[in-house]
Amino acid sequence: MGQAMLPLLVRAGHRVSVWNRSAGALENVEGVYRLDTPAAAFREEVVISMLADDRAVHEVLLSSGALQGAAEQCTHVVMSTLSPALMEHLQTLHDQSGLALVAAPVFGVPAVAGKGELNILAAGPEAAIARVQPLFDVLGKKTWHLGHRPVYASIAKIAGNMMITQAIESLAEATALTRRYGLDAAPFVELMTRTLFACPSYQRYGQNIVEGRYEPGFTLALGLKDIDLAIAAGSDKGLQLPAADIVRSRMTTAIAQGLGSQDWSAFSSIVTSGPPT
Repeated sequence: MGQAMLPLLVRAGHRVSVWNRSAGALENVEGVYRLDTPAAAFREEVVISMLADDRAVHEVLLSSGALQGAAEQCTHVVMSTLSPALMEHLQTLHDQSGLALVAAPVFGVPAVAGKGELNILAAGPEAAIARVQPLFDVLGKKTWHLGHRPVYASIAKIAGNMMITQAIESLAEATALTRRYGLDAAPFVELMTRTLFACPSYQRYGQNIVEGRYEPGFTLALGLKDIDLAIAAGSDKGLQLPAADIVRSRMTTAIAQGLGSQDWSAFSSIVTSGPPT
């Protein structure tokens, strides 16, 4: 995702410095300055972090001490999908260091990011969001302001991703039902995604199910991470999420069958497999 964002920022005239855990991923990226350490990024005016999960954030930003030498006026924009607990911990650390923190996870796959058409969920101090809004205008088609606490954007992204997985589950169960009665999935999915469920998630993942092709836009392994975040976040507030539990079970089974690197909609094959009766 970060790799898809870089050319947009460069073409918009921004000076972009980059550090990545896998240095080889930057070999074909032009117009950027390579940094030796993540700490060096925090000496810049704005830092955007796009890390895979909570563990990566702990390794790259916390255990390394990257925040400790940050420039006084640095604004940190977290565009990863992180647990609410970690986001609130980051808020405490940033407050102690006098750093502005903005949470800005996104909806959209890398291909959408490459076109600058992401939906950006922004939460944090209004002044800090205003400072980085020109960057959001380059990266996204719309910025959704969700309040002054960064955790608001974090939980909105987790809840939204949970809804996407449940849309996939719904499509998988519905097409399994129609196929058992001899109705091909293609006309059924076209009907539903042009009428009652005419939205990108149903359309994109419905086609994946129809074609039985799961080229990764967002991998199943990362999708399981986000469902785990949703279930844990609910548990922290005494809330059960039974539909999410079903999705997690499907995802876990699919990953055990070697599908973890495929698109997260690949867990639908656990539901739809099997011949019509």
